[in-house]
Amino acid sequence: MPTTLVTGGTGYIALHVIKLLLEQGHKVHTTVRSVKNSTKCEPLFNLQSQYPGSLSLFEADLLKDGSFLQAMEGCDIVHHIASPFLSPSQIKDGLRECVEPALSGTRNVLESVNQCQAVWRVVLTSSVAAMYGDSMDIHSAENSTLTESHWNEASSVTNNPYYYSKVIAEREAWKIHAAQDRWDLVVLNPGLVLGPSLSSESVSGSLFMIDNMFRGNDRMGAAELYFPVVDVRDVAEAHIRVGSMPSAKGRYLIVGSEETFSMLELADMVRPVHRNPRVLPTRFLPRFIVYLAGPFVGVSIKWLARNLGVRIGVDNKRSVRELGMEYRSVESMIRDHYEAWVEREEGR
Repeated sequence: MPTTLVTGGTGYIALHVIKLLLEQGHKVHTTVRSVKNSTKCEPLFNLQSQYPGSLSLFEADLLKDGSFLQAMEGCDIVHHIASPFLSPSQIKDGLRECVEPALSGTRNVLESVNQCQAVWRVVLTSSVAAMYGDSMDIHSAENSTLTESHWNEASSVTNNPYYYSKVIAEREAWKIHAAQDRWDLVVLNPGLVLGPSLSSESVSGSLFMIDNMFRGNDRMGAAELYFPVVDVRDVAEAHIRVGSMPSAKGRYLIVGSEETFSMLELADMVRPVHRNPRVLPTRFLPRFIVYLAGPFVGVSIKWLARNLGVRIGVDNKRSVRELGMEYRSVESMIRDHYEAWVEREEGR
């Protein structure tokens, strides 16, 4: 079995990737910012106990050059997953919080790959955010459908900096890859990632958004925004498949449905199993309220005008055809997410 590096080992997606790799008998190296943070590292320590001698932890920092070299030594495959995912309301400084870590981290990891002769493949977690910034751009495209050929040309460091960070990080990865011919690069572009977390300490922006809905913070209504969604377990499965499939190449749109979904539709799916369904939204917020509130949660009026009420299609056929992906239903994804959330909340 190959030895595999997974960056950002305490992260939402990375933990699922590590778990699957270990279940399949891989030797796994993973990076964390500090092994002394026992709370964040607890799920990794548990996996070490469950799979003795198969999981090694290394400290590394996306902004510290060369810090991934030790973790990468002797690895055949690198899954680069570490990158911030922040919702607009969480972002105070787009350049410092999103763009610099994503770009510097990509360069840092891939320059280390250039120095590690055993690595033959890099699997990069990007995002649909690298493919489009405004739903209206896709709505006006052929069949109003997002495909692997699309690139986000709408976002910038001041206009949706998280999306912009994904664009420039992925473009930089392809640029570094093109400058050499020893290792190959495959990029996964998942939608909004939901599903059960393996850690009570995850700070993913997608979890922040859906947890707010479960708690009742959206009981007055939800903005009419539509998202491509995918189960975190399916994103992990895509990573594993790409890592073991030499024929995989280019970009893969990783989404659980060819439709996009609103928070209201996700609320309707979880309502039958929610312990207190009255706290879930039952209607869309009036547009004027969304426009008034947007700037207070980091969302510009310009962005809202090009996204509010705009539904697009998503083409996941390439991942199904070439990777053999069989996606979980959106309903099972959101219900499993909710049950895991309840268990986590009751355990606090």
